Amino acid sequence: MSRMASQPHGGRLIDRVARGPRAEKLSCEAAELPAVELSGALAYDVANITHGVYSPLEGFMTEDEYESVLRNSRLTNDLPWTIPIVLDVEPRLAKEVLGSEIALSYKGVRFAIMSVEDAYQWDRKAFAERVFGTTDQAHPGVALLYRREGQALIGGKVEQFAELPEPFEKYRLWPKETRVLFDQLGWRSVAAFQTRNAPHMGHEYVMKAALSFVDGLFVNPLVGWKKPGDFTDDAIVAAYEVLLRDYFPRSSYVFSVLRMKMVYAGPKEAIHHAIIRKNFGATHIIVGRDHAGVGSFYGPYDAWNIFKEFPDLGITPLFLREAFYCVKCGGIVNDKICPHGDEYRRRISGTEIRKLLSEGQRPPDYMMRPEVADALIKLRDRLFISSSSQ
Repeated sequence: MSRMASQPHGGRLIDRVARGPRAEKLSCEAAELPAVELSGALAYDVANITHGVYSPLEGFMTEDEYESVLRNSRLTNDLPWTIPIVLDVEPRLAKEVLGSEIALSYKGVRFAIMSVEDAYQWDRKAFAERVFGTTDQAHPGVALLYRREGQALIGGKVEQFAELPEPFEKYRLWPKETRVLFDQLGWRSVAAFQTRNAPHMGHEYVMKAALSFVDGLFVNPLVGWKKPGDFTDDAIVAAYEVLLRDYFPRSSYVFSVLRMKMVYAGPKEAIHHAIIRKNFGATHIIVGRDHAGVGSFYGPYDAWNIFKEFPDLGITPLFLREAFYCVKCGGIVNDKICPHGDEYRRRISGTEIRKLLSEGQRPPDYMMRPEVADALIKLRDRLFISSSSQ
């Protein structure tokens, strides 16, 4: 019997990946179907649906589910859900394929079949207001939303018959795999750490703080679309390889990448991240200051407060305060455990870290481990995202 305490969202881990003869059959069928070419972000949404990352979703949302999420931040069965998972196409195509099957392709290769159950119009402004809390296109998530070309949405179940490429394949684990692994390790409590950044000392502090009272740590950085100026996927993976190897006991963590776009939706995305890590088998999720935020669009603790609206979420948030270096304490601390004034405090500035790294310089040791800095400096032109193209 499994020792794990965490259940998938909705009680059942979705698996819509065809294997063996079934996969061969679907591949042949897909070759005869009209195909819709997907962006990388949408293609990996399909993979996240079929592998259970987005459980209980079995496909792209129908209109009822979409409207329920926008209005109530819940699915039609009242399960918490805050970010719509939708497929946009041109209205003419939506009308043509309604009630039929289509092949889904990525870079010209068909990899899944979708049964189109619904076709409907969408209002990007309403989406932006409900999900992001703003329609300002200075917000990168809103700007990305408005760049989507399809004026209609189609909904329905998907089934995948061919895996998508993953540059970090050796670090990719699906929920079915992490759940088995956590069980084998004997972990009854698992804290998930969501990140889109290369790790600095503040990140290390909150991970170790969480690890001090759970059985294991699930380090699960996002790879995929992020805004210009963010760290590249290569940088994130290289930095965590070094940090975890040199500063964490090997038996204390599981490291796996998650290919999913970052939309910077602040509190709504914090809930989304929690649901996803629940599906991986985590019992807790680390929620830091301004989780999934960007600029000044959200308050520093909005992502903490929203969890009060979802007492039935099924995963426990760990609210960990912003860390800094205190000269008098002689270490990384936070304002709950450090009594000293600002004259003793040294902030860990992500902006300053990025500036120094871009100049080929190590940030101060209280900001970033020197081994991590060196791994990042070696990447040079591959350190930061320079374009928002998908």
